[in-house]
Amino acid sequence: MTDAPDGRPRPGDQWRHRGVRGLTIARDAGVRGWRWWARSWDRLVAALQDEAPVGSAAAPSPSGPLVEQRDAPRLIAVPARGYVYSFYIRATFAWSSPASLRSEVLSWYVQYFQPNAIQRLTRLAADAARDLHPHRAGDLEVALQRALAEDPLWHYQRGDVALTCRPDAAVRLDERIMPALQPHVDRLVKLEYQFDEQIRKARYAEELSRQWATILDGHADDHDLTDARDHMLTAQREAARWIAELLHRHANPSNDPTARVPSNRSPAPPTPAPVPPTPE
Repeated sequence: MTDAPDGRPRPGDQWRHRGVRGLTIARDAGVRGWRWWARSWDRLVAALQDEAPVGSAAAPSPSGPLVEQRDAPRLIAVPARGYVYSFYIRATFAWSSPASLRSEVLSWYVQYFQPNAIQRLTRLAADAARDLHPHRAGDLEVALQRALAEDPLWHYQRGDVALTCRPDAAVRLDERIMPALQPHVDRLVKLEYQFDEQIRKARYAEELSRQWATILDGHADDHDLTDARDHMLTAQREAARWIAELLHRHANPSNDPTARVPSNRSPAPPTPAPVPPTPE
């Protein structure tokens, strides 16, 4: 191979050098691409087999099955009695699998099965709410929790993969009914406070009467003190009867919300009689 008189390679040699260099670059790029594809393929196969990629520096997963908690994307609405107002349910689902699934695999199956779980919970809530008035959200939540306690784990399966779901639900009132209920609830709160105050007064009177009776027992020889003691014991029994009546009405309220507190005609708690003066 000879060069041109000016020292540069001949045109034919230039094309030959360029072709060799291009083939070398293409060969190196092909080898690198093949190595990258082989590594990616190994990672893909390992992920499908639910195993950690070879040579990965990820931290070891915790022992035991993974648990993924998902909230329903929106509140579940079920109609109340009359189909005018609704109850709204905030649902949460705890998903797990007896197999040692990786988190991304479990998330895929949770995304696949969660619409079925939401539909099942909606049917349970609708059956429980159909005969309840729209202000009885607490009764619906109790009924729904009781139904979930009877069947706490829901099972789903796709192929060889089995998942379990533990649902939980909380019930909220329809916002349109809250302004109508607020005065009624405020009145009940006031009556409850008055009832507790009456109970405290009655218990205090009973304890005071018991103390006076104990003091008078120490002077049983004095006729006047004996009469005072008998009066105090009678008052003490009356106070005990009145407290028992209050507690009975509180434990067994009627349909009338005001029946939880005795009326003003109920006997007032007895006051202890003063000790008569000792004769000189």
